[in-house]
Amino acid sequence: MIVNKPITKVEKLEEKYSKQDGVPIKYVCTSELLSSGPLMDIFYRDTPHPVFGNRYFGVFHIGLREHWYITNADSVEELNFFMIKDKKGDYRYSDSNHDMVVIDGHFLDGGRYYPRDSGTDTTLYLFKVIDGEFKEIK
Repeated sequence: MIVNKPITKVEKLEEKYSKQDGVPIKYVCTSELLSSGPLMDIFYRDTPHPVFGNRYFGVFHIGLREHWYITNADSVEELNFFMIKDKKGDYRYSDSNHDMVVIDGHFLDGGRYYPRDSGTDTTLYLFKVIDGEFKEIK
């Protein structure tokens, strides 16, 4: 299993947008799309949006007032997600430049754009998002 740290109530958004769009919407991950962009929850639909043409969209907020925004997140399929595995076999990733994940004496930091780990005894696993699912790249 891949452990995510969503910033929204993903079940509510899945329900809201599935009902609004008339197609199933599912949460994929939480990540930055740009090296210094906002952290967002990324959702997926099997068919392109009829108006905007994207299959992924990100939900994020900026500032203290927490105004929520939606953006095209199709570029998530171009990103690399390096992960480490905990003793239970669950995978974890750094979701942003400033998110350090520490498990079982190892760490992963730097998000998509400058991943770094705790050293030579850490095994990193490479995943990509393909059709709304994480797939390990070997």
